[in-house]
Amino acid sequence: MRKYLPLGAVALLLLFTLGCGGMLARDAFQPVDLNPEWGTGRWVKKVDQFAVILDSSMSMAGDCRAQGKFDRAHALVGRLNQTIPEMELTSELRTFGAGTRRFGTRNLLVYGPKPYSSDEFAAALDTIRWAGGESPLDKAIEDACADFASSEGRTAVIIFSDGELMDDAPKNAARKMAAQFGDRLCFHTVFVGNSYNGKILMDEIAAEGNCGSSVNAADIASPEGMADFVRSVFFDDSGIMDSDGDGVPDHLDQCPGTPKGVRVDSKGCPIEPRDSDGDGVIDDKDECPGTPKGARVDERGCWVVENVFFDTDKSKIKPQGFKVLDEVVPVLEQNPDLKVEVQGHADIRGTEEYNRKLSLRRANAVRAYLVKKGVDAERLTVVGYGFSKPAAPNDTKEGMAKNRRVEFMPLP
Repeated sequence: MRKYLPLGAVALLLLFTLGCGGMLARDAFQPVDLNPEWGTGRWVKKVDQFAVILDSSMSMAGDCRAQGKFDRAHALVGRLNQTIPEMELTSELRTFGAGTRRFGTRNLLVYGPKPYSSDEFAAALDTIRWAGGESPLDKAIEDACADFASSEGRTAVIIFSDGELMDDAPKNAARKMAAQFGDRLCFHTVFVGNSYNGKILMDEIAAEGNCGSSVNAADIASPEGMADFVRSVFFDDSGIMDSDGDGVPDHLDQCPGTPKGVRVDSKGCPIEPRDSDGDGVIDDKDECPGTPKGARVDERGCWVVENVFFDTDKSKIKPQGFKVLDEVVPVLEQNPDLKVEVQGHADIRGTEEYNRKLSLRRANAVRAYLVKKGVDAERLTVVGYGFSKPAAPNDTKEGMAKNRRVEFMPLP
């Protein structure tokens, strides 16, 4: 006796095990409930219609260990039907071989095409009781093609078969259907048997579509295996869906349909714009957060000393600017712990170095005035930014006037 089986025998034994699977008892199957999962918004439906083709030919009546191949395939179709969640689909069920009668060969449409109903599908499946006759899988594929030809929906064709007693006709029929449907068609084959050539044919049919899969009976016999199969056929995993684009996933969004640009809370519901520092400029547009109360700000939310005019190339404050600076003093008095950076700015005319020094002199001029009014000099730091931070375009006289300015930035 040889110590090891020949590799070919091992391969056949493995194929037999995977294709046949174990004994499938219909009443022992407890399907994974995919309805809650479908309702989370994580999954996107990638199929609009599907056809199930069940092989009920003579080869399926052959023994597959303790349970016939036909009985096993029939049970798997039932488990598929039990696992598909409640979703809008058009469906049909076809069989070829004996099917609903004990003798003869038929290519039968036993359900649909119509809106999918799990109960009606199960009742139609129960009428398929016999295995016998020839194996015209190609005719079943051609008829499914005709059934859905007028629809523009995405189609899945799911075939349960042993692939035996067939030539290349089913593969050619699948190729023709794929050419007609294009990227709207996927073939999924479930191999129920122990024939090497039959497995090859099932793989080749699945490869004819734009997408699809070829699995063995044992792969999908368990509740978890069938659930994974249903996901792969009917769903695309999009990660997290956010239909209204508000940043809150659909399954957490209590206010779906929020218009774009509206700020929302963690539940996806609109909230009033926040103005944390109370300066009249909402946080989303505030370039200078933390402005002390009472400070006058511009449209950017920055504490700007407006109308403190400086002549071009000058750092001397014009008399009309003193009144504006006098409004800064009570703000500092109301916030005794507040320290600020007095920032000087200039317009675009002149060199960078010259304008930096000019803007620093302007900031020092403002600081000196405030110290004269009783503000502690230690609370005031001065910086000259030159023309590096314009508040307005420098292409008009008005814009350049706005840029010859002094701003106050609260320090941490």
